[in-house]
Amino acid sequence: MKVLLVFAHPEPRSFCGAMRDTAMEVLSATGHELRRSDLYSMGFDPVGDRKDFLTVADPQFFKYQKEQLVASDRGGFAPGLAAEMAKLSWCDLVVFLFPLWWFSVPAIMKGWFDRVLAMGFAYGGGRWFETGPLRGRRALLAMTTGAWRERYTEGAIFGGIERVLYPLHVGILNLVGLDVLEPFIAWAPSRIGEEQRRVILADWRRRLAGIEHEAPLPMHTIADHPDSMIERAKAFEI
Repeated sequence: MKVLLVFAHPEPRSFCGAMRDTAMEVLSATGHELRRSDLYSMGFDPVGDRKDFLTVADPQFFKYQKEQLVASDRGGFAPGLAAEMAKLSWCDLVVFLFPLWWFSVPAIMKGWFDRVLAMGFAYGGGRWFETGPLRGRRALLAMTTGAWRERYTEGAIFGGIERVLYPLHVGILNLVGLDVLEPFIAWAPSRIGEEQRRVILADWRRRLAGIEHEAPLPMHTIADHPDSMIERAKAFEI
């Protein structure tokens, strides 16, 4: 299996860094092909603007999606961005590894979503959810939290973790056609002892060793959620 690991943590020696190292070791040892995007070490720029494009759709008024469409049609993405798209097209599974900040991903990873999942490449023209261009690939969110598991349960202060991850699972990953696997969550590793952290890494190791056999979560689909606005929306995808 071809696996892309997208890693976002500013400290390589963090517990996220230990999870990254474990993932690289296990996936390589079990025969998977592995490519990596270590966003902080790459100096990945999260800001989408005209530098993303070699082509120009409209020099007078900058509309990001319109520029993405033209670049997708003409091969006009900047080389660094095109390289990330090529990695995503290549893989069977993409693993996003990050600390959960403000109920979401770090800004650098959000920028990766904004810039790499471009209109024309990852969605658009009525292609989304079960007809998304990235259909046939799977995605896994692997993360650390600052708070205990108990705070992310229904009725607790933060509510269920499923609600927290819904914008990522459905609004990003399912929308572009990716099947989503059950997330892997390392709960509050900075608040536990070394032995407990070793247990988490052992669980992560076991999870990765059998990752190719996992069934995805049910996909959020248009078929299950009829939308009378779809045809009208297509006319405005410029």
